[in-house]
Amino acid sequence: MKLLLDIKDSKADFVMELLRNFSFIKTQKLSDEKAQLMDEIKEAVEEMKLIRAGKKKAHNAEEFINEL
Repeated sequence: MKLLLDIKDSKADFVMELLRNFSFIKTQKLSDEKAQLMDEIKEAVEEMKLIRAGKKKAHNAEEFINEL
């Protein structure tokens, strides 16, 4: 099982040290860029779920291009 934790910077060292003491847990720090990308992907997936459920209206490709 993989988990993603969002930890306050002031507590991160403590939590990382705690997790390293368990032989069955591997830790890996994400770069700021990877963390941001993961957040953006998560938001996009949530938006797609809302669109598929009919709770949000989809934009057409032309509107999307104009936003860029």
